[in-house]
Amino acid sequence: MKDRHGLLSAPISRVLLNMTLPNLIGIMTILGGSLVDIFFISQLGTEALAAVSFTFPVTLAVSSIGIGIGAGVSTNLGRLIGSGHAPEAKVFLFDALCMTLLIIWGLSILGCVFIEPIFSLLGANAASLPLINDYMWYWYLGAPALVLLMVGNQALRATGDTRSPAKIMMLAAVVNLILDPLLIFGIGPFPRLEIQGAAIATTLSWLVAMSLAGYLIVIKRRLVEFANVDFGRFILHWKALAHIARPAALMNVINPIANGIIMAMLARIDHAGVAAFGAGIRLESVLLIVVMALSSSLMPFIAQNLGANQPARAKKALLMSLQFVFVFQTLLFIPLYFNATAIAHLFTNDPLVIDWLSFYVMILPAAYGPLGIVIIFATSLNAYHRPLSSLVINLCRLMLLMLPFAALGAYIGGVKGVFLALPITNTLMGIACYYLATQISEPANIKHTVPYTDRPQDDSVCDSVAGSNSSLSATATRADASINRLAD
Repeated sequence: MKDRHGLLSAPISRVLLNMTLPNLIGIMTILGGSLVDIFFISQLGTEALAAVSFTFPVTLAVSSIGIGIGAGVSTNLGRLIGSGHAPEAKVFLFDALCMTLLIIWGLSILGCVFIEPIFSLLGANAASLPLINDYMWYWYLGAPALVLLMVGNQALRATGDTRSPAKIMMLAAVVNLILDPLLIFGIGPFPRLEIQGAAIATTLSWLVAMSLAGYLIVIKRRLVEFANVDFGRFILHWKALAHIARPAALMNVINPIANGIIMAMLARIDHAGVAAFGAGIRLESVLLIVVMALSSSLMPFIAQNLGANQPARAKKALLMSLQFVFVFQTLLFIPLYFNATAIAHLFTNDPLVIDWLSFYVMILPAAYGPLGIVIIFATSLNAYHRPLSSLVINLCRLMLLMLPFAALGAYIGGVKGVFLALPITNTLMGIACYYLATQISEPANIKHTVPYTDRPQDDSVCDSVAGSNSSLSATATRADASINRLAD
């Protein structure tokens, strides 16, 4: 395939910049909507903010499952279309969407049944539980729409269309921005629903965006074939999807689990600490937006160059990216340090929450440079066909370092001690990951599991991907490699 995007020949910095800017816009839209939610909810008081903060680990866990399924769909769908098997791609996408709906529906039902036990375990008190119930019932109702939207966007990206997913998420953000104040505060003819209104606004925004994605996938692009029920085919497609989705989902689930444990530690100290931590997590996502956008661009760049037998170019791009995020995030810390209190005032009027959130903003971003290195390197391991190594790195950072340090910090310094544990962990892991990046190589044997049969090519679909990055289908393939082989 012709190198239309210059990934194999153009200057590395220019290519990565051109790829990162569209990703940046899309991620800004998603995170902006999340920040709008927490801003309006914070106006309801500290208890409402703490209640929604308790929901983050659960909502992130469900979203992580969606990310894992989306990675499996993108990889298999891209490979099938790129190899000229568009009819199988349509059937595979139909089966994948059905599987997604069944999985998330089941999880949503279980989540509704066990709301109180789960959040009591996380440390929610009697004052927070009714608010959490109000929020999570409607959130679980919209969860299938959210995950179908995520998977649908990945299907569109697999065809080479990156603009439509960005527009879809912008629509969701706009709908949520309009509905949030109307339903939370009861403006005009709308009832004042407070925290319930926030959940309803979010769910409605997902439904609207999912409808647009469904229109593009099913009607306009005709990427789905409504096939007959065939359990043998269904199982075969499930295995192909799970082969990619499981490690990707597990890697993303680890973060909310660790955050949930940290919240439980904070809840046993003071619920104001939970509120500060919840707001800090949302703020952190915005502050790391460039890192996330660059990591999404770097995966196909590395994969294509490795496929073209240009490992030196791939490694150079990785090291350049690590150096850039370290410098960029370190420079970004300077204005944050001097405006920490002003930033905290945007989220709450509670003096104690302001004190702890200000401390959070002054301390944690100091290590966002090393954290950016960890994120970029862990994501790039998928392009190097080492997703299990990426999983191991995240386990080491969160379970072996962060949580023990946080427990020690809670014992010694309370809420501020917990917060101090996070930048220490990120700094240590950033140093380790940069060293591993200088030693990284691709494993010798790469396992592919994409089922297809010899059938006619569907030119209407294949033509739509002629200019896309064919390596998207390879970035999430699973290799039987472990962290001990990173330096091979």
